[in-house]
Amino acid sequence: MHIGIAGAGLLGRLLAFELARASHSVEIFDPAPGPQAPSVGAGAAYAAGWTAAGMLSPTAELESADENVFALGLRSLELWPDIVARLGMPVELRKRGSLLVAHRGDEGAARRVVDLLQHKAPVGHAPQALDAAALRELEPAIHGAAHAWLLPHEGHIHSVQAMAALAHAADAAGARFYWGAAVKRLQAGEIHLSQEVRKFDCVFDVRGTGARPELPGGGQDEGFTPDVRGVRGEIIWLHAPGVVLQRPVRLLHPRHRVYLVPREGEHIVVGASEIESEDRSPVSMRSMVELLAAAHSIVPELAEARIVHFETNLRPALPDNLPRIEQSPGLVRINGLFRHGWLIAPALVEQALKDLA
Repeated sequence: MHIGIAGAGLLGRLLAFELARASHSVEIFDPAPGPQAPSVGAGAAYAAGWTAAGMLSPTAELESADENVFALGLRSLELWPDIVARLGMPVELRKRGSLLVAHRGDEGAARRVVDLLQHKAPVGHAPQALDAAALRELEPAIHGAAHAWLLPHEGHIHSVQAMAALAHAADAAGARFYWGAAVKRLQAGEIHLSQEVRKFDCVFDVRGTGARPELPGGGQDEGFTPDVRGVRGEIIWLHAPGVVLQRPVRLLHPRHRVYLVPREGEHIVVGASEIESEDRSPVSMRSMVELLAAAHSIVPELAEARIVHFETNLRPALPDNLPRIEQSPGLVRINGLFRHGWLIAPALVEQALKDLA
């Protein structure tokens, strides 16, 4: 088939990789200047997949997600190792579980989350309480947390490495990327660019928040998703020589969720789950102070870490914060990955391509 893809974020790159390897003719259109990571502080909108910690946490996400997201997450955890093995470039992927921790005095807020996960998670996936000795054995760098739980069937992936590797592998398999090519509108079998209309056997719309363009006269094309909104995410990259974390750590706090995720090169990503705002401006002083103070409170060795850079971006979300695949002849739309993008994308792509066949 001759297939057009609108959007070269995580979903677009996964689709291009899988379809090109299956011998389809694939063309991908994206307004970004190229496949590389955007320069820090660029200001322009870019794919949400770049600004992510890459946590693969199906159980932890049950706090706000449903059983479908959990099932998609488990399936993606099965798919990621094979995908990474076929990319031909190194991508950090670890499946060592994750931790939930809480300070003394925050037991109430932490207990509500843990009880909810224990109620919703299947047998074998519920949080496992850890005493001080067990926590110290798993993560010696963590100090100050009075309560801890292990989520054994979780992991994380280096999102920046994976984005770059997916584009490279898709290109090597024959997919053709058109950078600096904003999609003005689309419909079944057609992608409309500024100067031309490209025709295809099937079109995939995976533009995220970009799937709601302002069209002349207020019209809507068949690929328009009017109810998608952007949810702000913030992350801070730290260079922390000598600080060792083996797995993602989430601090349960009455007011916010803060996570720490290890990355190769002695880096640690610190972030917040979500902020209901479509503001793309830089991280505020308040957010910076709160995130770093929370990280330091559980890993005191981070006091001498250096701030490499910080990023903000918008994650595409639908009103129910759940993903959606919509298929009709000649057109497939996937949107609403919210904060679950890296967790569920491979399974969503597998499902969409299975239905396509």
